[in-house]
Amino acid sequence: MRVLVTGGAGFIGSHIVTALAAAGHEPVVLDSLHPRAHAGRPPAGEARLVRADVRDRAAVAGALRGVSAVCHQAAMVGLGKNFADAPEYVGCNDLGTAVLLDAMATAGVSRLVLAGSMVVYGEGRYDCPRHGTVRPGPREPADLDAGRFECACPECGLPLEPGPVAEDAPADPRNVYAATKLAQEHLAAAWARATGGRAVSLRYHNVYGPGMPRDTPYAGVASLFRSALARGEAPRVFEDGGQRRDFVHVRDVAAANLAVLAALPGRPAGSFRAYNTGSGTPRTVGETAAELARACGGPEPVVTGEYRLGDVRHITASSQRLMTELGWRPAVGFAEGMAEFARAPQREPVTAGRPAG
Repeated sequence: MRVLVTGGAGFIGSHIVTALAAAGHEPVVLDSLHPRAHAGRPPAGEARLVRADVRDRAAVAGALRGVSAVCHQAAMVGLGKNFADAPEYVGCNDLGTAVLLDAMATAGVSRLVLAGSMVVYGEGRYDCPRHGTVRPGPREPADLDAGRFECACPECGLPLEPGPVAEDAPADPRNVYAATKLAQEHLAAAWARATGGRAVSLRYHNVYGPGMPRDTPYAGVASLFRSALARGEAPRVFEDGGQRRDFVHVRDVAAANLAVLAALPGRPAGSFRAYNTGSGTPRTVGETAAELARACGGPEPVVTGEYRLGDVRHITASSQRLMTELGWRPAVGFAEGMAEFARAPQREPVTAGRPAG
């Protein structure tokens, strides 16, 4: 099967390309090779490359010739620095997705795997001992300044117990990036209904592994820790380090994409389905920094008490739906994956908001 991978020269996209080729498929890469993302690095692998922005409709139409399915990974990723990033995020993520879907409809390509994100949920699941499952609002700057990082029950103020979030949780995007990722899902669902297509969004949790970009505020926290250790510096852990996340290895994410591609022909026409894609084993940010420091033989992490507005306290996945319906299982354990990541090369520095890929 010929599969178009947008952003296929990027971190996650390149691993998907490798997995597709290993499985006997023919990947085609559409990637702008933006200098802020690639710093002159060539795309990995032997896949045919169409060097273009996903918003270039003519180039996208050409890349879709003979294609049976699309893995849409191209996006501007991360929280960014401030709201001034909003036009570029919306342009890359939402306009780019709309152009791609329009070209797919014209070309008759009816299968889509979207790189979704857990950020669409906002905060994760919380349970109050009095009120059951509740949804706390955004944390207040005054509380964060005072070092009160945990979310409290909006009804009674009691401490909350975090738990895994499932796909039926209400969406609550709390920054521009999150809003664009939710909009991508809405566009994909509308496209599927209008064209009879089949679309799946894999809501990635914290993806890490070989080839992550380094030294950028747009990268994942694991990459920032790894970059600091490579410089001989202690990883700087925000808040108190107790934030819970789900770190999933990039090869497991690539395998999830292949599992969805295999299942899409059997999905109902006009359907859209979301799947959490995580390891299922929550870790704190502090634990992750410490594990990487041990693996690198570097200095111990420093907990700074700093915070970023728009960050959520706890968000961990229940990936049971993906496991049950498609038979996918994460194969790379946390310690094993972090040890590999500690030794793996990273991409060259990125100095500004970057289109992924």
